[in-house]
Amino acid sequence: MTSKILDAANALLDARRTVTPIADLPDHLRPVSEAEAYAIQDELIVAYGEIGGWKVGAPTPDATPLCAPMPRAWIAPDAAVLSAAHFRFRGLEAELAFLIGGDLPQRAMPYTLDEIKDAIASAHPAIEVLESAFIEPANASRLSTMADLQNHGGFVYGPALPDWQSISFEGETAALAVDGSVRAEHTASSTSGDYLFGLLQWLANEGSARTGGLRAGQFVTTGSWTGVTRALSNSAVDVQFTTIGRVSLTFA
Repeated sequence: MTSKILDAANALLDARRTVTPIADLPDHLRPVSEAEAYAIQDELIVAYGEIGGWKVGAPTPDATPLCAPMPRAWIAPDAAVLSAAHFRFRGLEAELAFLIGGDLPQRAMPYTLDEIKDAIASAHPAIEVLESAFIEPANASRLSTMADLQNHGGFVYGPALPDWQSISFEGETAALAVDGSVRAEHTASSTSGDYLFGLLQWLANEGSARTGGLRAGQFVTTGSWTGVTRALSNSAVDVQFTTIGRVSLTFA
């Protein structure tokens, strides 16, 4: 670990903890490669504690996925009330998440798609809350936001759907409402398309260098179906999928 990596991680931690966002990392601390961005993530997760899951996504089905750890302390069940003191940006994404039911340790032989699916315990409707060390994350450099846990700030999961294998995800519609008003509603709109299980397969195989292997009890969330919606403090948020179910949260 270099002093650059540690200093960059400390800058991101300070910006979040003091709720004093910065425009971007200073030039001399800004990561210049995905390897450096991931190294900064590693330092952040040491500070934030045990890993409770992973976010993984790709802007298109053909793009190489990116991932970031989700601290277990930031994971909460349906109807969670989130403390206003910890949230400034309050970005919201409706997502589909999977609970890993059996360990997928690192190994030389790649996991097949059937092995990945066999390791899934259940599917869940989910809300990822986006937070950032940056004033406006869209204006910060791509590698800086990648280093900042890809803007991850919280994860709320809905009731388990054990028979997820019967769902046609291509026909699912996701609607995200804030204070009773639907702000986004889309069908088959995951940016990874029908590659959802390909994301899990990538995470278990190529991504295992990052994860150290997926573990039973970890969630994997697979990207937004609704884009990013912003909420105010004291807002109530509700996500409804056609079949996958419903999940909600409230900002205190």
